[in-house]
Parts: sequence; structure tokens; C-alpha cells
Amino acid sequence: MQLSGSVGIADAAPDAGELIAEVVSRLPALPPVIRYYDEFDDATRSIVAPTEAKVFELLIYGRPHRLDFDRYPGAYGMLVKQLFLFLLGKGLHVVSALKAASGAMHFSVSEVEKLIDAGPHKIGREWTVIRARELPQDAYRFSKGLLRLLCLHRLLGWSTAYEEFIRSSLPGPATDSHAGIRSGDVFLSVEEEAAIVRHLDETVSALASMNAPLANDDLCNAGMLLCAYQFAMRPIQIAMLTMRNVRIWEVVPGEPPTVHLTFHMAKQRRDSNRKPLTRRVKREWAPIFVTLNALRQDEGFAGTGRFFAVESNYEAGARIAALVRKLIDSEDLGTATDLRHTAAQRLVDAGASHEELAEFLGHSHTQTGLVYYETSTTHAERVNRALGASDVYRRVARIAHDRFISPEELTLLKGEQQIAGVPHGIPIAGIGGCTSGQPACPYNPVTSCYGCGKFMPLHDRAMHESVLASMREVVVLFEQSSRGDTRSPAYLQLQRTIAEIQTVIEELESEDR
Repeated sequence: MQLSGSVGIADAAPDAGELIAEVVSRLPALPPVIRYYDEFDDATRSIVAPTEAKVFELLIYGRPHRLDFDRYPGAYGMLVKQLFLFLLGKGLHVVSALKAASGAMHFSVSEVEKLIDAGPHKIGREWTVIRARELPQDAYRFSKGLLRLLCLHRLLGWSTAYEEFIRSSLPGPATDSHAGIRSGDVFLSVEEEAAIVRHLDETVSALASMNAPLANDDLCNAGMLLCAYQFAMRPIQIAMLTMRNVRIWEVVPGEPPTVHLTFHMAKQRRDSNRKPLTRRVKREWAPIFVTLNALRQDEGFAGTGRFFAVESNYEAGARIAALVRKLIDSEDLGTATDLRHTAAQRLVDAGASHEELAEFLGHSHTQTGLVYYETSTTHAERVNRALGASDVYRRVARIAHDRFISPEELTLLKGEQQIAGVPHGIPIAGIGGCTSGQPACPYNPVTSCYGCGKFMPLHDRAMHESVLASMREVVVLFEQSSRGDTRSPAYLQLQRTIAEIQTVIEELESEDR
């Protein structure tokens, strides 16, 4: 068929698209109803009378989407409808089918006819032209989906024998979906992570004081932030958390209860086993969920009611990003995806195996997270990090503490406010004071004091250098006795403590300059 030059969609001639019309005429008629599953509301939704519909109104993950066919002249719109139905029938998620169908807007009628008229033997040349245009990914998904549709119905020389050829021999533009991970641009710094932890700690403290009750939205935001930071959950997983997915019980009377959350696995391949992901909230942050659960029950929420009362995954992601960006004072970094990448890299740097990372992130295949290992430090570097000898991991930002105090001020503090302990068998005392007192603190003395907002370090550099030397001796002992088990909680706690002791020393050094 002879075709004229490219004709834009807006100014296409009335008789344009004869080949498209012929293809559509040889395809089966659309069914009276097209159905798709919306996992966010656990409901099957319907598109009634799709043949006559000028717009497909879709509700996906709580948000409305439109697939408008008025923009396509002649039979082109019907071809896009056929493609959308075909992709749903192939098992694609409705979001993927929507994106591929939306890619049709990047092609004119004549360009689509050139594509489908090329046939298996000339498609290579035509594909080279399309690829050189550097179109959005949705445009290439549309093009390959259209060719697969022709294969299914054996039209214009195509057949199912060419399915693998289309998949492997018609590549899209070269892209690196992991560029941000490789460059490190998506990872939060230690100081930024500390800001998040402080916010969660302060939220719990505010709940305990009851002097200034938190607003419902603030409590929800803190809970969603916790899910993204501690568990690396995606916004859709957080938004879909229901009342029945939150289990709370008291293990030891008088102590914070245990809170378990069950998330669903998102973005899984069709052949994967979609197992639920059960996670335990850190004991010190459990009051956030206990309080929020009580509020939800008072409001009449139960069973499948949304725990965070969000209407969509977009709302959950936007609220998390807004809170994190406020905490770390950033305009770009701080999305839930950034928190997910940071948590994954933190786990890999701590020595997690491929299987442990896949289980943590909810991946169905261990190969999915290999990129984190490519950018991870080596074992020797992790040991240097714990020793505080690596320039890469030196803390340049100030760790939160109340203020420095003099030896005289330390002697005037109450006994319970003077910090002392025997971490890993080493007696340590006189490093500073605590504004709340050790009996009121649930954490280990000394090792948990450095970096705490209530810590008042002694204004004596020699004292902190002595503690640093003692902690380094313990790290070396761990390395020799545990054969480099850098994943143990005690080892990781030493790593964090040493880094924070160094920061206190650096602050004192800067004052002496």
C-alpha cells in the first residue's frame, strides 16, 4: 500500500487510515463489557459499552484516569481500544495497559500505518526510525503491543512465531532505571536519617506527655513515614494497610506492646507467589500505632477500613514526601522511593544476603536487588566504617545533643542523671549527663547516649577519645571472634556509637581551632 507523507492527528484527512480500518475490521468485535481488577479497593470494575464509548473512565489505586479516544481520527481510536483489551487479556496490570494505550498519542495515523505495514521483514528499518526519535517509553510499549496484537490474529504477515523476535530484537532507547542508585543520588545521608528518627522519637514523646495532643493527620503522617523508613514499603502498600492488617498485643505488662503489620506484595510478576509481608514495628515506636489504632476504633473503623484513611497511593506518597522534605530541608530528595532505596542500601551495607534483601523488599526474584550490591562497600570497608577509619562514612554533620557541660556542672547533677555503664564489659563513667535520667531511659547507657537529643556530653575531648579507643578495641574483638559478622545488632550498634563519638570530638576540636 502506497502511503503519503506523515499526517498529524489534528489535521488528518477524512479518508486517512485505510490500512488501520482494514486491520480493525478483521479483529473480533469488542465485548459489551470490559472488566479489570482494582486491588486498592479489592473490586472488579467495568467499562460498559466500550465500542460506543468516547472515553474510558478508569479508577486505579483510588485515582481516576481517562483514556480519551476523541483525539484519534477514523478507526485509530478503535485500534487503541482493541490494544487496551488485548493487553488486559495478556495479564498486564490495568496501569500497564493504560500506559501502553496512552502511547498512541505520540504517533500520527500515517506513522502507525507505516509501522503495521512494514511486516516482519521490514520492521527492523522502520523500528530504527522510531527508536531514533527518542520517544517516551509508553510510545515504544504501544508500538510493540500493537505488533503483538497483529501476531495474535495473524495479520499482515505476523504470527505468534514472531513473539520472541518482537520481545528481544526491537529494543527501546537505552535507559538506566538504576542510575540514581549507582550515583547515590537517591540515598539519604546519615544526618537526614537521624532527622527522621528524631521526628519519630519526638512523636512518641509527645504521645507520652499528653500536654499537646497530636492532630490526627500528624499521627497518620508519622505512621506512614515509619512504614516507608523502617520497612521500605511503597506508597500503595502503605495506603492499602487496613485495620485487620494491624495486630497489637501486650507481651510484658507495663512495657510498650508488640505491633505487627501485614502488607501486600506490590509490582509482582504474574507468575510470582504473592505472599503477605509481615513486619514488626520497633518497640519504641509502637505507641504511634497503638494510639492511631485506638483513634480509628473510636471513629468506627474496622476490618477493611483504611488504617491511615488515605484515598489513594498518590496521597500517601505525597504526604510522606512533604513530611520528609520538611524534616531534611530538601526540595527534591525525600520521596517514599528514596526511603526505600536508602533502607535497601543500608541493609546491604550491613552484610545482608541476596535472599534477605529480596525478602525485606518483597521481591519475588533475588536478581532484582543486585544493583545495591554493585554500589555497596566491601566487607573491609564495612569494618573501616565501624572503626571510624573510612573517609566515605565520616560524619561531617553535628549529631543531636542537648549541650556540652563542664566537669563542675556534671558533679552537680543528680546521680541518676550522671551517665555510667559497662558496655561490652568495659566500665565507662563521667562522659556526661542526661536531661531525663538513666532510669527513665529504655536504651543501653553509654552506647545509646551518643547521638541522643537528651545527652549532655562532657566538655573534655580526652574523655571522649578514651571512650572511642575502648569502643574500637571491642570492634576489633568482634572482628576476630565473630569472623566478620557485621550484621549482628551489637556490631551495628558499635558502628553507630563510634561514628557519633567522633562527631562529638570533632565539635570540640573545632572549638579549639
